[in-house]
Amino acid sequence: MRKALRGILSLAVLIGTVSATGASAGAATAAEPASLRTAASDSGTSTDIKDRILAIPGMSLIEEKPSPSSQLRSSRGDPTPDYRYFVLNYTQPIDHRDPSKGTFQQRITLLHKDTSRPTVFFTSGYNVSTNPSRSEPTRIVDGNQVSLEYRFFTPSRPSPADWSKLDIWQAASDQHRVFTALKRIYSKNWLTTGGSKGGMTATYYERFYPKDMDGVVAYVAPNDVVNNEDSAYDRFFAKVGTKECRDKLGGVQREALVRRGPLEKKYAQYAADNGYTFDTVGSLDKAYEAVVMDYVWAFWQYSLLADCDSLPADAKKATDQEIWDSVDSISGFSAYADQGLATYTPYYYQAGTQLGSPDIKQPWLGKLSRYGYQPPRNFVPRSIPMTFQPRAMRDVDTWVKHHATHMLYVYGENDPWGSERFRLGAGARDSYVFTVPGGNHGSNVAGLVPSDNATATAAILRWAGVAPAAVQQDESKAKPLAKFDARLDNKDLTTDHRLGVRRP
Repeated sequence: MRKALRGILSLAVLIGTVSATGASAGAATAAEPASLRTAASDSGTSTDIKDRILAIPGMSLIEEKPSPSSQLRSSRGDPTPDYRYFVLNYTQPIDHRDPSKGTFQQRITLLHKDTSRPTVFFTSGYNVSTNPSRSEPTRIVDGNQVSLEYRFFTPSRPSPADWSKLDIWQAASDQHRVFTALKRIYSKNWLTTGGSKGGMTATYYERFYPKDMDGVVAYVAPNDVVNNEDSAYDRFFAKVGTKECRDKLGGVQREALVRRGPLEKKYAQYAADNGYTFDTVGSLDKAYEAVVMDYVWAFWQYSLLADCDSLPADAKKATDQEIWDSVDSISGFSAYADQGLATYTPYYYQAGTQLGSPDIKQPWLGKLSRYGYQPPRNFVPRSIPMTFQPRAMRDVDTWVKHHATHMLYVYGENDPWGSERFRLGAGARDSYVFTVPGGNHGSNVAGLVPSDNATATAAILRWAGVAPAAVQQDESKAKPLAKFDARLDNKDLTTDHRLGVRRP
């Protein structure tokens, strides 16, 4: 949902986070009690990678799963796994500034290839998937992959939950501790990556701990610097795609509001059949309109221009069922029910306190909307206090412009989230921003035009320390070091948390 980023740290928090690039970044780790600190060095007494990982203080095993490709190798008579896959818990302080306030268990997954290979630190910014998969950079560098569940997404949530400890610096400090613990085993180069909110997360980590990673690959990462200025989104929706497609989308959206009466009766039955309630948003009417208001945004976020052919050709002549089906398939009528919102409470909390969220006008709707684009506060239980911090995103944006080094951003031309994006300034070094023509929120390096693809791939290989000599001499020869594996690479990690509602 559009509730994507609002942010900023309070002045006191900002002072602490700014210094995290220097003294306080180290202090966050140094101040931890002995029970949380990682071992000073790997003992080398065990040759099994699982034993080495579990020797890290605070690390525990949830389960080890066979990777899909290793299962295939085994079925063909090859007993040597190409990957091992672990689902782990790691003990983290609730407050990295004051570890005495207690700890919580944070889920991690590890796709292990070899300690002699580089490692990619993947974050979605949401829950972590416990099924083996590779992000694009992991395939490019043929490396290991560590994936982290964002704090406060269950089950990685402290109990009781002090929501004031859910901010971008605390989350970056989670990553820093995981990296510090595993770097002793995975000593080669590290890259951090993620799509959408994960790309934002990778950026914030680099801003607060710029000495940890050797490179950043951020996909479709929004950057809402001034939360109350959203005209870039309005300009985007006025020109995206074709007029024919925009008119078809707007027509369905208008009809969904014109026919609010009969369609809300259908919605009430749908909610009753599925046990949905609307206490958080306040009413079925508000939830219904929120879904409809997301329709155009959600289409461009997840669909391509060619998908316009599947829309009702003439919304005014469409049946109520056809309007319902189109809105449900694109926006999802479960999105704003309490049951749909609960998983994403941490996101909406961050959108309403630091990340910011877009507010688009949608003039084609005239006066049909009763509530406008509803803010994140409407999607978080009132028992959780929220205060917006208007300096957090400005701080990150300024840092990227002046200090970005080894940072790569990929956006989609037709993705609304790219309307407000990260941009490089005069202080950036060996960093890039590329756009996939016609791309949506799943845009990646593979979708770039050949010249940009080569430049991006060569940079990723170079930062990971595995660029072949031929690539070092001619970046046009750059290509992923690992072959495509449909069992590991068929998942879109930039939108793993979806669907339907507009969340980055």
